[in-house]
Amino acid sequence: MERNGQGRRGDRWNGLPKRSAPNYWLTTYSDLVTLLLCFFVLLYSFSSLDVQRFHSVIRGFQSLFGSGIMDGSSGMFEETAEIMDTGPADYSATLYGLLKRDWEQLAKVEQELAHLLRLRGWEELISVHREEWGLVLGFKDSVLFELGKADLTPEALGILAEISHFLSQWPNHVRIEGHADNLPINNERFPSNWELSTARATTVLRYLLGETGFDPERISAVGYGEYRPVAPNDTPEGRQQNRRVDIVILRQSLWEAHGLDIEELLSGEETASGGDDQ
Repeated sequence: MERNGQGRRGDRWNGLPKRSAPNYWLTTYSDLVTLLLCFFVLLYSFSSLDVQRFHSVIRGFQSLFGSGIMDGSSGMFEETAEIMDTGPADYSATLYGLLKRDWEQLAKVEQELAHLLRLRGWEELISVHREEWGLVLGFKDSVLFELGKADLTPEALGILAEISHFLSQWPNHVRIEGHADNLPINNERFPSNWELSTARATTVLRYLLGETGFDPERISAVGYGEYRPVAPNDTPEGRQQNRRVDIVILRQSLWEAHGLDIEELLSGEETASGGDDQ
């Protein structure tokens, strides 16, 4: 009996080396790794919520100040993104409060501007639409300039004087944008569409400054050549739409933030809000 028992025990133990030992610890270890992965994914999702919302605000800054603010190594995007990554969560809410204030104010501007255009009968000459950086007044090229020229037409003088008076009643910064079609131009005055579009923008700017007394600290001009079309350039109608001058009424918070530290802007907004509550 004892020998048989030993034989049974010997059979049981002698069989083990012939099979691979079960790695039961791997099951526990894999469960632990999976739980850790889920934990860190959850932490990442919590930490990135405000940053994702903030990036939509930064796109507005890019539209106003150009692509360099997003691409540069020391631009405001990096500074503000770092604040959002490490600062209080209510920064995001404050920035969205600024956006809300911007669009409520621009809605009033748009309403009064639409009334002015109807009153003067300029609805077919000037279009109004919203972009992410502000309110855009689009002038057809024939209203302000003759083809290939940068001298204001007689009709343009009265229209711009009226528009300047309207804009001076609002605190927003104004940007004059010149655009051209893709037809090449090459003469002594305009070697390319860059010079033509820029000359048209600065001509409007000089008129608003010199003849209507518009505040020079609230206005700027830029030329985009043929590179920001609103219609295809393969038809005469499309090219006519692309030959235009836009007056952009910029959102207030975008221009207020220009050259300011983001914390200064946010603290100023909080102070202003506190003053309103009183």
